[in-house]
Amino acid sequence: MRRTILKYLANPSMFLKFAVLCGVACCALNGAQAQEARIGYINSQRIVNEAAPFKAASAKIKAEFGKRVQDLQDMDARLKAMQAKLEKDAPVMSESDMNKGQRDLIELNKDFQRKQRELQEDLSQRKNEEHETAFGRVNKVIQQIAEKEKYDLVIQDSLYHSARVDITDKVLKELDAGK
Repeated sequence: MRRTILKYLANPSMFLKFAVLCGVACCALNGAQAQEARIGYINSQRIVNEAAPFKAASAKIKAEFGKRVQDLQDMDARLKAMQAKLEKDAPVMSESDMNKGQRDLIELNKDFQRKQRELQEDLSQRKNEEHETAFGRVNKVIQQIAEKEKYDLVIQDSLYHSARVDITDKVLKELDAGK
């Protein structure tokens, strides 16, 4: 019997028929298994924009950095006013006053840029810390929903997904409930 099967497989047309038969059988098995799998989709951009933990993180960061941002804006206004005054008064100023004004302007500009850079670095670090905490909460909620509703796979940000598999609203509702 074994020789007979090998003899048929040696024939190219028989081998092709055998390969097609194996492919059809595999597809039928995979199709049956795929119908049983539950897949969920999460829109992470909506989560970041709408979820309570991210809104709370944003409010916390605004409160923490609000004074520094305002101070920097005031400094920028002073810098612009100083530059405008220097340009306006330049024709009537003595050379020494002009040089002193330019030095003061340069020093204030350096200080402004340094403070602006420090603010950006601190702000970026705090945002990352707060987002990490918020993502931890989001991931925990996603995992709880997946286990409770018996999802086999939950993915984020796909090229295409059906609205049928989108569970973003469930996650948002759970996050808002658990504030």
